[in-house]
Amino acid sequence: MKMSAAKVKMREKKMRNQPASVQYTSSSQKNGGDTPVTGGGEGPSGVHPNTERTKNLPQRGGWVRGHQRDGGDYAKEMPKYITAGPFARLRAAEVSAMLKAVTKTTGSCHVFGALPKHMRRRAMSHNTKRLPCRLRDVANRMREKSFQAGSKKKKKEEAKGRSRKARRRHGNLLLEFNRRQRKNVWLETHIWHAKRFHMVKKWGYCLGDRPTYKCYRPSYRAMSNHCLLQDLSYYCCIELQGEEDKLLASLSQLTSKEAGPTFAAALCVSGQRQGSVVVYRAGQYPMQPLGPVTFLWRPRAQGSTHRQLWIWAHPTIKQDLLAELQTVCQCCEAVLPPAAPVVTPAEVVPALEPETKPEKNPDAKQMTGTKRKRTCKDASEPPAKKILGDGTRSPTTPVTWKSSSNGIVISDLTMEIVRYRLIGPQSHSVLAETMEAATDCNEMTKSQPSSLWWPEHCRNESKMNLHHQQADVFHLLKGICSTGELPSGTVLGLTVDDPRLTLPTTKVKALPCVKQEQEVEEEQRRELALRGVPAHCCQSSLWERSVRDNVTDNKISEQKMNRMKTEVLVPGSRLSPTPLQGRVPVLLVHQPGKQVGHEMSSWGAGWDLLLPKGWGMAFWVPLVYRGVRIGGLTMSLKHCQNKGAAHFPHDYPDCPAGIRFQEEQEAQLLDKFERRPPAKRTNYIKHGCLAPFCCPWQQLAEEWELILREGDGQTHTAAEADVVLEEEEEEEEEEEDDDDEEAVPCRDVTVTKPPSRVTVLRNRKSLRLLSSWCRPTTSKGQRVRGGGGGLSLLDRAAMTPFLSAHGTSLVWVRLSLLSKGRPELHAMVCVPTAEDLKLLDKEPGGSGPQEPPHRDHFKSRIRRRKKSPKTAATSSLCSDETEGKESDPPPASEPNPTTSEGPKSPPQSSPDLTFGLWPDPLPNVTAHCSRVTLGWVTQGDFSLSAGCGEALGFVSVAGLLNTLLNQPVGHRGTLLLRNPASLHYRFAKVNLEV
Repeated sequence: MKMSAAKVKMREKKMRNQPASVQYTSSSQKNGGDTPVTGGGEGPSGVHPNTERTKNLPQRGGWVRGHQRDGGDYAKEMPKYITAGPFARLRAAEVSAMLKAVTKTTGSCHVFGALPKHMRRRAMSHNTKRLPCRLRDVANRMREKSFQAGSKKKKKEEAKGRSRKARRRHGNLLLEFNRRQRKNVWLETHIWHAKRFHMVKKWGYCLGDRPTYKCYRPSYRAMSNHCLLQDLSYYCCIELQGEEDKLLASLSQLTSKEAGPTFAAALCVSGQRQGSVVVYRAGQYPMQPLGPVTFLWRPRAQGSTHRQLWIWAHPTIKQDLLAELQTVCQCCEAVLPPAAPVVTPAEVVPALEPETKPEKNPDAKQMTGTKRKRTCKDASEPPAKKILGDGTRSPTTPVTWKSSSNGIVISDLTMEIVRYRLIGPQSHSVLAETMEAATDCNEMTKSQPSSLWWPEHCRNESKMNLHHQQADVFHLLKGICSTGELPSGTVLGLTVDDPRLTLPTTKVKALPCVKQEQEVEEEQRRELALRGVPAHCCQSSLWERSVRDNVTDNKISEQKMNRMKTEVLVPGSRLSPTPLQGRVPVLLVHQPGKQVGHEMSSWGAGWDLLLPKGWGMAFWVPLVYRGVRIGGLTMSLKHCQNKGAAHFPHDYPDCPAGIRFQEEQEAQLLDKFERRPPAKRTNYIKHGCLAPFCCPWQQLAEEWELILREGDGQTHTAAEADVVLEEEEEEEEEEEDDDDEEAVPCRDVTVTKPPSRVTVLRNRKSLRLLSSWCRPTTSKGQRVRGGGGGLSLLDRAAMTPFLSAHGTSLVWVRLSLLSKGRPELHAMVCVPTAEDLKLLDKEPGGSGPQEPPHRDHFKSRIRRRKKSPKTAATSSLCSDETEGKESDPPPASEPNPTTSEGPKSPPQSSPDLTFGLWPDPLPNVTAHCSRVTLGWVTQGDFSLSAGCGEALGFVSVAGLLNTLLNQPVGHRGTLLLRNPASLHYRFAKVNLEV
C-alpha cells in the first residue's frame, strides 16, 4: 500500500536526523529485506535510506510505520557486523537530536511554551505566580528584560500601577500639576477655567478661550448692564526704578508726542492716572512699532526723586520690549537671583524627587502588578509645594538688570502680580460688596513683635491715616450709578480683608446702593467723579516686593480657613477677630470704555484689580459669587469690537506680533479649507477673491501709491484693462484649448516695487484732519456731524501734502452697513461706481450691486495634474502628438509620461496649487474686481450695540483720499463691502473716529 504524500512528508521530517549505522547483507530478504544502505557495502556514507525508500517503495527496509497488509514482516536477522567508530558517532547524533527535541520549546520565545497545552493559562503572562516553581525565575528574568528594552512600555506599566484613587490624592495631584506646568504657564485660576472653558495654548500660556455653554448674548448683557470678569494675569509686567528725569529721557526714545500722550504725561507721572501708548523701536517712529502698552507710575514720595514704573505688555511683545528697554536704559548687567529664594518656580525640583528616587534605588524596585506604598523615606521628605508664578522659567534665569552709569534697574515681574478685569457699569458695586477695608489691629497686637507686615504697618500713624482716607474713597464708590462716571485711568490704592471671610453661602447679584445719602457724601461723590482720586490716595503697599512676598507666604490655606469657619458659634457669621494674615494690599485701576465717537460713550468701562500672587482664587471665587459673568479670549475680542477699538495682536499689521499672528491665522484657515473635499469648498477664484485668508497690506499700499503717481482716473483704466485681459485670455483659451498658458498673462499685471514696510497712521493731528474730511456719521448714517473748526476743506491742494507724508500708510476705520448683512473676516472694502451711487439714491435701503463671476484659470491645470498619473500609461502617446504640433518639442523627445509635462513646467513652477485659491504671486489686488479695492476687514460681525452689521479694518490712506475727492458731497464716505464667499456688495458708511 502506498502512503499518501502528506504521510511521506511527515515521515521524511521525522527520519531526517536518523542515522544509517546498521549494516545489512547485500542480498535482499524476501520478507522485508532491503538493499544495503551503504550502497554496496562501502560504509555508512552512502545514500540516505529515506531517498532509497522513496525510489523503490515495494521494497522495505528498517522500520515502517503501521500494519503491513501484504503480510510482510520485519527482518528478525541480526546484522553480521558493526563499524565501531561510525556507530558511536551516529548514536551520539541520535542522543543530541533527542535532547534537542525534548528541550526545544514551541515557536514562541516565551517560557510558557514549555508547558503542555492543557496547563497553559492567559493569566500567566502578567502573573508569574501561576507558573510552576521551576519556571518562575526564567519568566521574571524575561519580563524584566522586555521592560528594559523599551522605555515607552516601561512608562505604560508604571502608569497602570497607580489606581485612580491614588492618583487623585492631593499630594499626587500636586506633583502631576507641577509636571504639566513646565511647558505652558498656568494661571492661578486654571483649574477653575479648565472645568468650564475650552482651553487653548497660546503665547506660552494655557488660557480659557470660550465657555462650554452658550453665553454670547448673556456676556454682552453683562458688559452692558452688570459686570463681566476676566483673568488677565498672562499680561507681562516690567518694572523700572531710577531717577525720574533719567527714566523719562530713556523712555522718550520709544514714543512720540505726535501719536498722543507719552510716558511724561502730567497726570500719569503724578500716579493718579494709568496711561497707554504705542511703543516703537528706539528712534524709529513712525516705522517699526512694537505694540501698545499700559503704564502706571508710583506716586512720588516726599523729598525723593526716585521713581518706580510698571509697564504692562502683551506676552507676544515682551521679549522685544525688554530688549529695547535694556538698550535705551543701558541696563546690561544681569543680577543673578538669590541662591535660596523664598518662593520661586524652583520648588518644582523637590516635587520630582518622589518620582525619580525609586528608579535610582535598586532596592526600591517593585513589580508592576503590586501596589505602591509610601515608604518611610518618602514620608520624611518635605511635601511638594504649589507652583506660584512662572513654572517654565529656570531658577538661574536672571529677572533683574541694572545700569552702572545711570542707576536704572529693570525687573521682570511676569506672573508676580495677579490682574483681574471687571467690565460693566456695575463693576464698582461688585468690588464694593466683595471687598472690605482692612480692620485695625488692637493695642496688644501692635505692642508685640510680629513677622507679618500689617502689625508693623499699623504702628505708623501716617500710614494708618492714609488707609482711612482710602477706605472713605472706596466707600463713596458704592453710591455711584455707573463705572463710566469716573475719570478714565483713575487709580486707588487700598488694603482689604481676606474676601473669603465674607463669602456668601449662595450666589447673590451685586446691585448699586440706591438709598439717599447725606449731602456731604453727595458733594464728595461729585468731586470724585469730576477730579478723580486724590494723588496721595493712589499709594499702595503692593508696590513693595517685601510686602508682596510676606502676604504670599503667610496666606491662610483653604483647609485652615474652613476649619476656622466651622468653629464659629453662629454658623455663617464672620470670624472675629480677623486673622492677622488676612490683610491684602490691592490696587484698583479704572479702565476707560469707548472714548472715540459720540455713540455709546463710556460703554465697556470697568476696573482692573491688581493682587499679589498666590491670592488669585481667594478673590476669584468671591467675585463669582456676586453674580458676574466670566469671559475668555473670545469675549475680549468682542469687547474691543463693540468699542470700535483695535485688538492686539489682531489689528496691528505693522507690528512683528501682528505679522506673526496673520501668518498663523492664514495657516489655520488654509488647513481648515483643505480639510474639506474639493466639491464642498468655496471657489474663491470664481468669486474674485484673491486673498480670502490673509490681507496683503504691503501690496495694497504700493499699488495705490503707484496709481496716484501715474495720475487721476487710472483706477478705472486698470479695472477695464483687467476685464479686457480676461476677455483676451478667454479667446486664446477657445482657440488653443490650453488653460495652463493663459493664466500666465494674468500674472504680468503685478506691480513690482522695491520692498518697503507698511505703517499705520497714528498721528493725532493727521487723523483729526482725515476724520473731518470723511464727515463721520452715526452707525446708520442718520445724523451728520460737522467738522471741527479751523480744519481745511478737502481739495487737491490740501490732499497733496497729506499724501506726501502718509501716502503709503493705512488707517483704522469703522464701517457700518446701511442695510441688512453681516460682515465677515477679510471682507473687501471697495469703491462704489457712479452707477452704484445712483442705485443707492433710488433704493436707500436696498441691496447693493453684484460682482460678475470670474473664470477659474487653474481648474483645468489641477485636473490635468491629478489625471496625469492615472492615465499616463494609456494617453501618453496621444498627448505627446497633440502637444508636439502646438509647442514643437525637440525631435529627440520620446513618448513617455515625463515628456508630456515638459512644455507645462514653467506655469507649474508653484507646486502648491489648491483648488479654489490663487497661487502666489498675486495679481493686481486693487483692480482685480469690477470695483476698486481699498482695504480689508479684520473684525466683522452683527453688532448688538449698534443694531446693524459693523466691520473694523484698514484702508489705504491714498485710496481713501482719492475716493473722497472724486465722490459727490452727498455721498462722501459711502463705500462697498463684500464678503470673501459672496458676490453681493453691501453699502456701508465709513467712520474714522479719533
